[in-house]
Amino acid sequence: MNIAIYGKSFNDDFDESIRRLFSRLSDYKARVFMFEPFTRYLSETKKMNPDIAGTYDSYGNLPAGIDYLLSIGGDGTFLETVSVVRDKDIPIIGFNTGRLGFLSSIKHDEINESLDALFRGESTIEQRSLLEVDSGGKLFRRFSYAFNEMTIQKTRTSMINVQAWVNGEYLNTYWADGLIVSTPTGSTAYSLSVGGPIMSPDAGTFIILPLAPHNLGVRPIIISDRSEVRLKASSRENSLSTSVDYMYEVHQGDLELVLRKAPFTIKLVRLGDHSFFSALRNKLMWGADKRN
Repeated sequence: MNIAIYGKSFNDDFDESIRRLFSRLSDYKARVFMFEPFTRYLSETKKMNPDIAGTYDSYGNLPAGIDYLLSIGGDGTFLETVSVVRDKDIPIIGFNTGRLGFLSSIKHDEINESLDALFRGESTIEQRSLLEVDSGGKLFRRFSYAFNEMTIQKTRTSMINVQAWVNGEYLNTYWADGLIVSTPTGSTAYSLSVGGPIMSPDAGTFIILPLAPHNLGVRPIIISDRSEVRLKASSRENSLSTSVDYMYEVHQGDLELVLRKAPFTIKLVRLGDHSFFSALRNKLMWGADKRN
């Protein structure tokens, strides 16, 4: 089996877990291809030199024939992994060395059993949709797709103005600190933190929700992911902050965006009892009520 690994730095508490991960991959005689900066980090900082078949440093030179890509880090690292995989149709497995871990759900003490299940073929693959962000070439030229969400926000103190159309029909003009358009996957990310609804990953929807709207009657709306959303944003300060997942840019002047469902999906691998609903129970402590 050919395994690619993408990772960032991690706390010393996870050193032994990462050693066990490489040892287990070696036991299964996996051919490992590592993200080159992560290889240097392991060698120089952690004094780890696992046996690998090669390295890569971008989407462009990710080796052909990769069966799975392991993301080592938190959910932020997982989002970076998505921008490496893109449309290559490689299933991603998230090993969590971060904090909450909705996407990177496998904990350090589950590495052996999870890899055993993977090599036995006991895994579930979920197809996750992305949001394509078309700015006419003005923003995010390297990768203009959101796994979680796209945001437009103010850069200073004054609220911004965002006009929105859905399938050519005028929806609303938002006077607010900003606007989020989220995928179902992103419903447990930024959208959740500002009061958005939680959506099942296979819901086939997008969520449009304002940040601190000036009109309190404005509420989040859920639309079909077959919809095309057009946004036109302006600011009194003549600048707008925009983000696509972990990528962030500032745009000068007015901005017009067209959002639609991406033409490809990302495969997320679930191993063991790591379903979406179990993640909700564990991460958000649903069911912790002593009456249950």
